[in-house]
Amino acid sequence: MALRPQGRRGYAAGAIALAAALTLTACGSESGTDSGTTSATAAGGAQLVQPGKLTVCTNIPYEPFQFKDETGKIVGFDVDIVDLAAKKLGVTQNIVDIDFAVIKSGAAMAAKKCDVAAAGMTITDERKKNIDFSEPYFDATQALLAKKGTGAKSLADVKSKGLKLGGQASTTGLEYVKKNGFPDVTEYADSAKELLALQAGQADVIVQDLPVVLTWLKKPEVAEKFELITSLDTGEQYGIGLKKGADPVLLKTINEEIAKAKQDGTYEKIYVKWFGKKPGELG
Repeated sequence: MALRPQGRRGYAAGAIALAAALTLTACGSESGTDSGTTSATAAGGAQLVQPGKLTVCTNIPYEPFQFKDETGKIVGFDVDIVDLAAKKLGVTQNIVDIDFAVIKSGAAMAAKKCDVAAAGMTITDERKKNIDFSEPYFDATQALLAKKGTGAKSLADVKSKGLKLGGQASTTGLEYVKKNGFPDVTEYADSAKELLALQAGQADVIVQDLPVVLTWLKKPEVAEKFELITSLDTGEQYGIGLKKGADPVLLKTINEEIAKAKQDGTYEKIYVKWFGKKPGELG
């Protein structure tokens, strides 16, 4: 999952919407955490909201970072990265699907709905006011996906040709195009709705993280009618989010496992597994 100021994907509109979002439970066989749950101690002294589990907030679908496979299991690049820390702590990963605005605002972790957030989330100064971040684990780039035949090759072309532009709400991609001449870009709640809007002709072009666009284009029904017209190098990096004033043991474990994976080749294997290319080759 890349808003500046809100990676990927403004704050929830009002306390009622926030409370409703926080009632969502985990996907799959695991159940969501209780905000009143007493913290449990994992290996090394890490404090967790649920015994024996590293509870992770995310927002699906956001393929290939996190999405449901054909069996209904949540899989993806972010899932595999967080699993490294979970295994080090001697616990299993429990994934909670929740609204992205609630994740990036820090509300989900403050309410003890999860220990960490792994949602294709870009590290920004604005977000750092509400949550702590791990060291960066992914270099992100935005991209424009358009219906074939528009003749557009750049964001400037989209504007000059009067094409309808759409973007995912609360994302850095949306904020980027807003700051670059598109103040009234149409917003969609998640990446799936954004793609559906493009396919339905509600938008001529959409902005989304490059890996997500490339994954969409692997689907014949998408590649037949749509094309990547350009990438937008916004200099973004994803980080694992933690509660403000994060547990130092948990943060240290996550950072150490990311660094170790990059050194011993594990990170490259996970990267190739989900993107089909080595780090640095994606764009």
